[in-house]
Amino acid sequence: MGMRTMKRMPANAKIANRLFVAAAGLSASSPILFLLLITGIVLVQSIPALRWMGWHFLTGITWNMGSVYGAMTVKNGVTAPAGASYGALPFIVGTLASSAIALVIAIPISLGTAMILAYRVRGVVKSALSIVVELLAGVPSVVLGLWGVVVLAPWVSSALGPFLTHFGPAIPFLKGPVGTGMGLLTSGLVLALMVIPIITATTRDLLERVPLHYREGGVALGMTNWEVVRHICLPHIRDGMIGSIALGWGRAMGETMAVLMVSGSAVNMLPHNLYSPISTMAAVIADQLDSAMTDASHMAVHALSALALVLLMLTLLTNLAARLLVNRSRGSRRIDLGVRV
Repeated sequence: MGMRTMKRMPANAKIANRLFVAAAGLSASSPILFLLLITGIVLVQSIPALRWMGWHFLTGITWNMGSVYGAMTVKNGVTAPAGASYGALPFIVGTLASSAIALVIAIPISLGTAMILAYRVRGVVKSALSIVVELLAGVPSVVLGLWGVVVLAPWVSSALGPFLTHFGPAIPFLKGPVGTGMGLLTSGLVLALMVIPIITATTRDLLERVPLHYREGGVALGMTNWEVVRHICLPHIRDGMIGSIALGWGRAMGETMAVLMVSGSAVNMLPHNLYSPISTMAAVIADQLDSAMTDASHMAVHALSALALVLLMLTLLTNLAARLLVNRSRGSRRIDLGVRV
């Protein structure tokens, strides 16, 4: 009986091993499969709108669903309401501009906060500040949007905006009028508040993993605390820091509700100053999806799908660019080490 059991064990072990390998392979490949599936569905749905508009979809300014209850027209083999035009350029510019402003604000604040949490505070203070940062990342975006409408937008309109307009002669983009405060600047500030916890928490963890003897060696050579961080710690975590910034940028570009509430929901216009009302790709998809469902030709839904495809491609390109920067950084580091050796 014992010999039979021993003979059966290898077969059972082989089956279990095959099941484990198959399950592990499926789990490892599932993110790629989901990404390909989502991309394929969005691409198929966007083809009619791209055929209708062509390259003018990316360069056009006018976004008009046309007469969804009236006559239909046919162009390039697809049917759309009369007067329909889908120009995505204002939404692309609004997305890139608001996320860029968010990064300009968030990166120095995040790095400074991460350095303080990693090296300057200890004990209860460090734990409390770390918890606050992580809790800030969990605040629902609609709550931040409401705060932006009630508090931030009036402050931008009455205080921050008028102050920045004094620099308008030197920086034309800062010229007024400020308006109601609903616009590009407020959107960037709200997005910065959402991006800061992501970059801060990731950078803090990376800084804490810098070997202690690296920092002690810098101090022994007579470096100040800032010089140790600048010349030793930050170069050591450069790859991970680039990744965290790319993650924050993707978060900013894909944010929907908070931006929808504070952006001013502008269409058919490009921002002409820092306070102009805007709309982002994610916000306009959420804002117009219900109306698009009333289009009998479904062209409005196809146009929103094309907008989603552009947003997806921009996000993927952002992460790809970050990956290329990381690989380039690693390659230059290897070359530098080889030269030193």
